[in-house]
Amino acid sequence: MPDILDGLSMNIEQSNLDKLRSVFPECVSEGKLDIDKLLSLCGEYIDNDFEKYKFEWKGKADCLRLAQKRSTGTLRPCQEESVDWDTTQNLYIEGDNLEVLKLLQTAYYRKVKMFYIDPPYNTGNDFVYADDFADPMARYKEVTQQTTKSNPETMGRFHTNWLNMMYPRLRLAANLLRDDGVIFISIDDNEVTNLRKVCDEVFGEENFIAQIIWQKRTSPDARRVISPGHEYILVYTKNIQNSNQVIKLLPFSEKDKAAYKNPDNDPRGPWISTDCTAQAGHGTKNQFYTMVTPAGRVIELPDSLCWRYTQDKMNEEIAAGRIWFGADGKGVPRKKTYLSERAGRNLWTWWPNTEVGHTQSAAQGLTKLFGGKIFDFSKPVELIQRCLAISTSNDDIILDFFSGSATTAHAVMQLNAEDGGNRRFILVQLPELCDEKSEAHKAGYKNICEIGKERIRRAGKKILEEHAQVTMEEDKQPLDVGFRVFKLDTSNLKTWDATPIEDEQLDLLYQRMNTMIHRVKPERTDLDMIYEIMLKLGVPLTYSVTPFSIHNKTVYGVGDDCLLLVCLAEDVQPEDVEQMTEYAPAKIIISRDSFADDTAMANAYYILRDHGIELKLV
Repeated sequence: MPDILDGLSMNIEQSNLDKLRSVFPECVSEGKLDIDKLLSLCGEYIDNDFEKYKFEWKGKADCLRLAQKRSTGTLRPCQEESVDWDTTQNLYIEGDNLEVLKLLQTAYYRKVKMFYIDPPYNTGNDFVYADDFADPMARYKEVTQQTTKSNPETMGRFHTNWLNMMYPRLRLAANLLRDDGVIFISIDDNEVTNLRKVCDEVFGEENFIAQIIWQKRTSPDARRVISPGHEYILVYTKNIQNSNQVIKLLPFSEKDKAAYKNPDNDPRGPWISTDCTAQAGHGTKNQFYTMVTPAGRVIELPDSLCWRYTQDKMNEEIAAGRIWFGADGKGVPRKKTYLSERAGRNLWTWWPNTEVGHTQSAAQGLTKLFGGKIFDFSKPVELIQRCLAISTSNDDIILDFFSGSATTAHAVMQLNAEDGGNRRFILVQLPELCDEKSEAHKAGYKNICEIGKERIRRAGKKILEEHAQVTMEEDKQPLDVGFRVFKLDTSNLKTWDATPIEDEQLDLLYQRMNTMIHRVKPERTDLDMIYEIMLKLGVPLTYSVTPFSIHNKTVYGVGDDCLLLVCLAEDVQPEDVEQMTEYAPAKIIISRDSFADDTAMANAYYILRDHGIELKLV
């Protein structure tokens, strides 16, 4: 008989066990994993005296359990706050990122090319991510109705609380990252050491790429003897074996291109020259010889140096016109590197503010966009845009689950406008309340999400105006500056109240049973239910949902090719199910409340089975 969808997110623990069972079936017996046997099959034999380095803190085991605890939430569509709902491929999700990441596990497993996150720095203030291990959804409901809490050092768990917040979220994020994916994490001195250790564990120490230093200020803080002028961006990949597909060279700027000249009118175009010598300690005997220039000058290298090429190879390069001896032919030979042969320039781990902006320029840009100061500590668009430029391509998905003022969305749209890409963003942000005394609250923004959504609207409009000519070209895909808004809430499906009752409270028991006759909560809409179904069946939230009628009953097709059919109407008859098969979906989802009785449900199951279509119930 058909599966019944419940109100829970993907079972990560069971999914992991199933993966292990598929590779090591002998290690799973009666649903339990035999760790000793697994280790022995991998060549790791048990040694009770063996000690190894571990990064531990109080609460770490609970964090792992929390990451794998199934969510009882869902994401409800909010069309009235969205832009270009029917066509956009971008998402803005309001909610606790821990629960949202759990809900995205099935639909976006290994589909995210790049993460950029700017988590709250552990400054001791505004610490709202205090998870409730027993009931995360209840904690979310609570935190969105109150002001932020602090994490002062006097609590004695200063670093521990921050680690407990980050660890489960990074665990869930790693599941969504593609094999050639990359994550960029902004951080300051307070937690960079701990974050590096956590990321080494979550992503693998071997998958570390770089610790970038971003120059965030233009001048020292006069109030401090030594003021911090930088922050870090940790960069990790999912699989370092795909390193050539992870980080790309930086596209040449006009300033970069200007460094290439062509004084000898080389037909291969502009070039720069590089040294033709090398350290003697790295050379072979064939790299030690006397060089005679075209003008007859004899060049003898000091003992500490040798030539970059053997003499035969050097003669080949000279004959090909790739060695430059100066305009008079007397200079020390230098190797030509042509602009036409370079895909871009290599990067340093030092990113100066002259190239990627600074905190002041970020604040000024946001103030100009809004006509007033409404958000503190945003990152420059140029900084995020560089991360995007070196790690993403057309159609890639970018996810930011600490999205703040939505700089990542702004950067994605800006880069798409500049290079013709169609990158898609998913932004997640907790609706933290704005302080009533803040400029943002005075301007009418009650929480950070309202600021983020408004920024995307304003930035999108501005980018369209600036690139109006490009967007009008026929062969160009329309620039996507829209976004679908979803909000975290409890599941649309009712849950059984298992609170113990006394024998004399039979009326309460009957009341609970009557409540469960209809599984869907009465205040929820068909669209609420459809998007919860999509999440549970692994269908991206940007897929189209099209209503149509079958025998005066509303049926919804999900996806342009009708991947799913969803029917939540009442009194579904066999002839209705038979007509649904004409659309040839992979799955048909029907509410259990839609059938008059079990016989009607069984008839639907057998009709669909005969057509090779899977039936699922809600």
